Amino acid sequence: MSEKSEKPRKKQQVYTLVIELGRKKGDGLPKNATGAGLMCYASGVDEAEAVRETVAILKQADMAPLDVTGYGTLEEREKQGHEIGAEERELMERALAENSVIIAQMDPYYD
Repeated sequence: MSEKSEKPRKKQQVYTLVIELGRKKGDGLPKNATGAGLMCYASGVDEAEAVRETVAILKQADMAPLDVTGYGTLEEREKQGHEIGAEERELMERALAENSVIIAQMDPYYD
């Protein structure tokens, strides 16, 4: 009998993502907006998983994600010199605790 060696599960982390949205019927964006930018905190075992989960959730919400830019984990952002306030840290902790995607900011785009 051979024993299967289990790979240690990677730890969930929170990634900061900025998503560019286009327009789609029923997306909930302001009437005259041409799209929007979203800043999100998303949990995942790696950034690719966080991006996949976030895009899937946005599509389920009838939004049209066009592009995603990842800014890394809290630690990675701190190493880059980003200033991260208490409110932002709380939202990141919430995303991790709930294994969720938190939309922290939405900026509609207009022509």
